[in-house]
Amino acid sequence: MSDNKVVVGVFKTVAQAEVAVSLLHQAGYAREDISAVLPDPAATKNFAYEQNTKAPEGAVAGGVAGATVGGTIGLLAGIGALAIPGLGPFIAAGPIMAALSGMAAGGAVGGMTGGLVGLGIPELEAKEYEGKIKGGSTLVSVQTTDGKSADAAKAIFKNAGVEDVSTKSA
Repeated sequence: MSDNKVVVGVFKTVAQAEVAVSLLHQAGYAREDISAVLPDPAATKNFAYEQNTKAPEGAVAGGVAGATVGGTIGLLAGIGALAIPGLGPFIAAGPIMAALSGMAAGGAVGGMTGGLVGLGIPELEAKEYEGKIKGGSTLVSVQTTDGKSADAAKAIFKNAGVEDVSTKSA
C-alpha cells in the first residue's frame, strides 16, 4: 500500500498561493510535484475558437501564461494557459498541466474536474474546487511520499493563509 498523498489548498489570492509555493520550495518539495491552477480572466480575448471544432485555437499557450503570472508560480514545471469550453481561460502548472492540456485539446467539458480527480481528489470535492477556481481562487497542490511530508505541506499552506486544505491518498 502506497503512502503517497496529495495535499490540496485553495487560496483567495494569487499572492497567497505564491507564498505557499515559495515556502514549499524552501522546504525541499520538488517543483515537479507542485501544481497550481488559477483563473485567467485577462486572457479571454486571447482565446478564440470556432464552435464547430472540438479543439479551441490556442488551447495551450505558454507564452500567455508567462506574461500573466510571474514570481514563484511562473517557475513551476509546464506552466501554460488553457481554455476548456464551458470553463473559460485559466492557467495551470505542474503535474495537473498535462492532464488538463489533453482535455483542453480534446474539448472536454468538465476537464478541470477530471484533471483534479486524476490527482486523487474525489469527484465531489474536485467539482467544488473547480467552482472556487471559476470564482477567482487559486488551487495549489503538492504530491508527497508519506504522511509526515503531507502534514508539513499542510502546515505550510496554513502559514500562507489557505482558505481550504485537505489531504488525499494519491
